[in-house]
Amino acid sequence: MKLSEAKKRIEELRKEINEHNRRYYVLNDPIISDFEYDLLMNELETLEKMFPELITEDSPTRRVGSDLTKEFVQYRHKYPMLSLSNTYSAEEVMDFHNRVIKVAGKDVEYVCELKFDGASISLTYVKGKLERALTRGDGYSGDDVTQNVLTIKSIPHELPAGDYPEEFIIRGEILMSRPVFNELNKERAAEGLPLFANPRNAASGTLKLLDPKIVASRKLECFLYYLLGENLPCDNHYGNMLKAREWGFRISEHMRLCKSIDEVMEYINHWDEARRDLIFDTDGIVIKVNSLALQEELGSTAKSPRWAIAYKYKAEQVATRLLSVDFQVGRTGTVTPVANLQPIHLGGTIVKRASLHNADQIELLDLHYNDTVFVEKGGEIIPKIVGVDTSKREPGSKKVEFIKTCPECGTPLIRIENEANHFCPNYLHCPPQIKGRIEHFISRKAMNIEGLGEETIDLLFNEGLVRNIADLYELKKEQLIPLERMGEKSAANIIASIEKSKNTPYHRVLFALGIRHVGETIAKTLAAEFPDIDTLISADIEKLTSVREIGPKIAASIVNYFEDKDNREIIARLKSYGINFRSEKETPEEISGKLAGKTIVISGVFSRHSREEYKEMIEKHGGKNSSSISSSTSFVLAGENMGPSKREKAESLGIPIISEDEFLKMLE
Repeated sequence: MKLSEAKKRIEELRKEINEHNRRYYVLNDPIISDFEYDLLMNELETLEKMFPELITEDSPTRRVGSDLTKEFVQYRHKYPMLSLSNTYSAEEVMDFHNRVIKVAGKDVEYVCELKFDGASISLTYVKGKLERALTRGDGYSGDDVTQNVLTIKSIPHELPAGDYPEEFIIRGEILMSRPVFNELNKERAAEGLPLFANPRNAASGTLKLLDPKIVASRKLECFLYYLLGENLPCDNHYGNMLKAREWGFRISEHMRLCKSIDEVMEYINHWDEARRDLIFDTDGIVIKVNSLALQEELGSTAKSPRWAIAYKYKAEQVATRLLSVDFQVGRTGTVTPVANLQPIHLGGTIVKRASLHNADQIELLDLHYNDTVFVEKGGEIIPKIVGVDTSKREPGSKKVEFIKTCPECGTPLIRIENEANHFCPNYLHCPPQIKGRIEHFISRKAMNIEGLGEETIDLLFNEGLVRNIADLYELKKEQLIPLERMGEKSAANIIASIEKSKNTPYHRVLFALGIRHVGETIAKTLAAEFPDIDTLISADIEKLTSVREIGPKIAASIVNYFEDKDNREIIARLKSYGINFRSEKETPEEISGKLAGKTIVISGVFSRHSREEYKEMIEKHGGKNSSSISSSTSFVLAGENMGPSKREKAESLGIPIISEDEFLKMLE
C-alpha cells in the first residue's frame, strides 16, 4: 500500500471509529457489534504500525472513547481509568499469557472475573464515606455522578468500622438486570418512547440522567472489581477484593483465583454457556495478573493495561438470505427499515425479520437483495443484520436503497441534521401516523380511554368516523353500535370512558398529545413550569431550554408542534369539549414576606429538600419562581451540579449565587 492510500484509509477509519465511539459512549445507541468495532480498530492499528509517520496523538488507538457530557461537572481521575484490550480466541489468550511469563520469568496466578456489560464507575472513599463517583469519561477525567450513584442500594454511602485505608478508590460496573430492563422497555413502549437496545445502554443512559429520583426508580445495581490507593491491605488483587467484600462492597461471587493458564481456559469455557443463566448481561471474561508488583512491572499502554485482557464471547450469529426490505412508519413519522429473511433458528426462536435501524446502517453494510447476511441477537430487542457475505453475492444483484417517499402516503421524507432517522412530515394525513397518535392518545398512561384498542381504532379510521384525536369526542353511541364486534353495551362503555377522560390531569394530556420527544417525564416537567396550555404555546426556544431536562431538540419539537395551525385547531376543539389544559396546583399560603419582590431561579441537585419543596418555600415567603436567568433575577439558589450555562449567565449579569444552607439561613 502506498503512503497516500494509507493516509486516506487511516483518515476514513478514524472518522468512522470516532462516530462509533460517540454513538456508544454518548448516545448509548451503538449500530455495530463489539467484534465489528474491534475489526476496525485492528485495521487502524495495523496501518499505523506500517506507517508510523501517520500516527497522531488524537488517534482512537491512543485514547479511550469518551462519555463526557456538558451537563455534569468533570473531575480528574487520580489514576487513569483505561480500557481493556479485547481478544476473541484461545490463541490470543495464550499470546497474552506468554507476554506476561516473559516479564515474570515464572508461572503466575491470574484472577478471572465475569465481564459485566454496563457502565464503568470509579468511587472515592475518604474515612469510610463515599466522597465522589466519576464515570470513565475520557480515561483521565470523568463526569461527577455522585448524586445518582447515591440512589444505588448496592453501593454503600458509608462503611462500618474496618481496616480500610483512610482514602481509597474502588471501581466497578453499574448494571441493570434483565427483568428491570424488560419492565422499563414496557413502560417506554406505552409512553411512545424509543426502546433501549439492551441493559448496558439502559444503565449507561440512566446514570447520566439529571434527576436522581428517576435514577432511583430504575433499580440499578453495581459489582465492584478493582481497588486502588496507598496502603492497600494485600499485595495481590484477589486478596484486596476479598477484603473489599468484608468492608461491605458487592464483589461478584463468581470471581476465581486461577493457579495456571489451563484453569483460566476452564473458567472461560464454563461461562460460555453458564452466563446465560445470570440475570445480568455479560459479554466476556476479564483475566488479571494477581500480583500487584507484577502489574506495576508490566505497566500500561496509553490506552490499556498490559497486565489484564478481556476475552469476549462472540454473540450468537447465523447466516441466512435477505429476501426483501419493508419500510415501516411509526406514530411520530419515523421510517424504520426491516429486513425480511429466509427463516432461520437463532437463540431458541425462529427468526424471519431483523432490524436495519436506518439509512446509515444500510449504507454501512452495502446491502444487496438476495445477499447472504449474518444475523445476531446479542441482547438486542429484535435480531439485527451485522454483516454480509459478499463472496456469495449474486452478479447483478440490486443494491438496497433507502426510500425517498413515505410508503403510506407518498410524501417526500425528511432527515433532520444530526439525526439518524428519516421521517414523514405529513403527520395529519399519513394513515399509520394518524392511527398511531390516536392509539397513543387513548393509552393507559395518557387519556386512559377504555374499550378502544388498535383494531377498533383501525375500524373507526376506515369507516371515516375518526381522523384525529379531537374526533373521538364527537362520537355517538349510535355510530358505534353497527360496527363489527360492537354491541350496545360496548358502545355505551366507550362513550362513557371518553367522557370520563375529560378529567385527565393536565400533564397526562400533554403527554397524550404525542408531541415528538415529549414523553411522560418531560410532560410532567412542562406542566410544572407552564401552568396552562396557552403559556406553553407562547413559550419560545430560549424559555423552553431554560427548563431543566429540556434541551434544544425537545424545545424545537415543542415550538414546531404549536406553530402548526392544524395542531392549534385540534387543541382548540379539545378545549371546547372540556379537556383539562390547566394545572390544578393551589397557590401556597403565604407565611412571610421575606422574599417579597424577589425573582429566584433554582438550579442543581439538592440534599436537604427537593426542588419542588424549595419552589413552594419561595412562594410561601412572597417570592416568585422563574425558570430562566435574566437581569430581573434577584439571585440563583444553586445546588450540586448547577447547569454550566446558567452559572455563566448569572456571573455575566452579576447575579448572586447562593447555596442551599445560605438560603435556609435567610429564611431562618
